[in-house]
Amino acid sequence: MAAADSTHRQGWQALIAGADRHERVALFWSFAFFFSQLFGYYILRSVREALISADGARLIPAVFTSVFVCMLLLTPLYGALVARVARRHFMPAIYLFVIAMLLLFAFLVGRGMSSGVAVAFSIFLSVINLFTDAVFWSFMADIFVNQQAKRFYAVIAAGGTMGAILGPVASLGLVAHVNASGLMLISAAFYAICLGCLLRLIPWARQQERDHGREDGDRLIGGSIVAGARMVFRSPILFALVLHMFFGVSIGVLLYSSQADTVQALGLSYAERNRYFATIDLTMNLVVLLVQVLVTRVLLARYGVGPLLLIPAMLVGIGLGSLALAHGALLLAVVQVGTRGFSFAFVKPARETLFTLVDREARYKAKNFIDTVVYRGGDMASSWAYIGLGAIGLSLAARAGVWIAVAVAWLAVAIWLTRLQRRLRDTRQMDAPPAGDA
Repeated sequence: MAAADSTHRQGWQALIAGADRHERVALFWSFAFFFSQLFGYYILRSVREALISADGARLIPAVFTSVFVCMLLLTPLYGALVARVARRHFMPAIYLFVIAMLLLFAFLVGRGMSSGVAVAFSIFLSVINLFTDAVFWSFMADIFVNQQAKRFYAVIAAGGTMGAILGPVASLGLVAHVNASGLMLISAAFYAICLGCLLRLIPWARQQERDHGREDGDRLIGGSIVAGARMVFRSPILFALVLHMFFGVSIGVLLYSSQADTVQALGLSYAERNRYFATIDLTMNLVVLLVQVLVTRVLLARYGVGPLLLIPAMLVGIGLGSLALAHGALLLAVVQVGTRGFSFAFVKPARETLFTLVDREARYKAKNFIDTVVYRGGDMASSWAYIGLGAIGLSLAARAGVWIAVAVAWLAVAIWLTRLQRRLRDTRQMDAPPAGDA
């Protein structure tokens, strides 16, 4: 009977996670890693949003431009780090830096929240969120092969979603009792957990590479510090990922900026804005978790990335069309939750799976360039376009109508990406040695 119960339990575990006994160790630490990372970020996200939205969308272009400049300055430094330092050293160094900066901001905020510190913190949080996210998924693409990615990424992403749910919950529960400095200390503690998970995964990654006959992942990658920027123009699939990122970000900026203007018009206080944004984050992440658990892994494992890229683009077009016809606070919140929800639940795992098809240098350099510089470049360009269209008299509804063209472009690039990955996958299968070869 005990053996039967054990077999039944293992069957359910395999059904849910799609992992064997050996793989579950890495899956657990990857899950905990991403959970802690997004919890650490989301417990502070509503603080940042409340600060930025005090003046509607007016500050957003300036903040996004500052973040973009920081990305341009940091990307060569990151490229040099990746080229010259082994993975087991440079990845822990990144998380140690984040923890140290959070402790510094906690100290500064504890002495008084000046406008300069508030803006610097907003920029810092935006920068480190993208860098740690890019580094995390580069590491995942480095230690899991393509077939494992299809089975595991939805589960790992669900771990991040749970952190993204509990982060706003914690922020809502603590905002009346713990100041911003205290929330920063809690965030630093969760980034420290990320570091611990990373140190547990590095030995497993080495064993995984040996089992699959791959090169040692701790070997120096080498190359130019700006190689990532060059790679995206030489590889069709990387260039398609650049366009996909840019158009997707642009749609997010439209909704984000429209939301900031709408919140300003409501005349909410700082605490009310904090609660509002935390509630939006919580609702969105609950949607994401349900979709990831019930739908994403099944679609990704059975049909590949195609449906996960195409469905959100079509839904975005419908949402923007609705806003163009009848723009309102409630409809905007629904479209915002739906757009961000499907972006995290569908698009994110699909994009990260595609990076298992490129080499290790592209995973760390080109991917980081796309996830940081291209991302924040899209933020900057789109936020200024939003302000510019408002300056010439276009209403929020009219601006949503203009962005329908961006949604169409996003759908076209998604179709292109689907075809490219299928062609690349088929080419790799043709080049692979027969199963009986040594």
